[in-house]
Amino acid sequence: MLDIRRISTSRWWHKKKSWTFLGIFLFLVFVRFSKGSIYKDFYYFISKPFWPGQFQKEVILKSIKQESLINSTLLKKDNIRLREILSLQESSNNDYISAAVISRKTGSWWRQIILNKGLKDGVEIGSAVIGPGGLLGRVKNTSLFTSSVTLLTSPESKLGVWVDRIQINGLLVGVGDNYPSLILYSKDADIKVGDFLSSSPASTLLPPNIPIGIVQSVDEPSKAKKTAKISLLAKPHVIDWVQILKVKNFNE
Repeated sequence: MLDIRRISTSRWWHKKKSWTFLGIFLFLVFVRFSKGSIYKDFYYFISKPFWPGQFQKEVILKSIKQESLINSTLLKKDNIRLREILSLQESSNNDYISAAVISRKTGSWWRQIILNKGLKDGVEIGSAVIGPGGLLGRVKNTSLFTSSVTLLTSPESKLGVWVDRIQINGLLVGVGDNYPSLILYSKDADIKVGDFLSSSPASTLLPPNIPIGIVQSVDEPSKAKKTAKISLLAKPHVIDWVQILKVKNFNE
């Protein structure tokens, strides 16, 4: 009796397995001929609760608007830069000499640019060099056809500046990186991030009110002075044309 039950159970199991394999085979044949449409429809329904909702839609739309705004801003900056380049190319007069940047060393310790104007064009040592945005530096030496400019970021550069909001003079010193240091010889000076720097009205080497930079950060005051890091308005690593301001006494 036991053997009969075992044989009956075994036949039933094999029969069940056969139907299972047959069912799988027919399903695969159906998927093959339907080109997976049933699978796609099935995936459609089970994934529907996880579709991006209104929040995700708002995020995407916001990202698209931000991208459009950034592209628009970049185009405006490019247009301004091109206008400034054209202006610098065409604006040579008795006080300014327009010059092209033919070489630059803006990433090394001795930061300088070389211009395509020199002694034959009237360039003198000490002349201020201005680019789109503001002051870049001063002419250090000249040859017959070229001139070398020491940038405000160079450790060789020391320049008197004016902090307009608090009406105080300071000393801008290059430290070999992109952010020169402003020194105010008063620990009580109310210098703040965002304050604007220009050339000093007391300078005998530069005309007043040439834009220079903006205070990026303020250091802890020492016993006798206060210092700050300055973000320059003129960027020498992207400037192609400059103006050389002829040397004269601006305090006469």
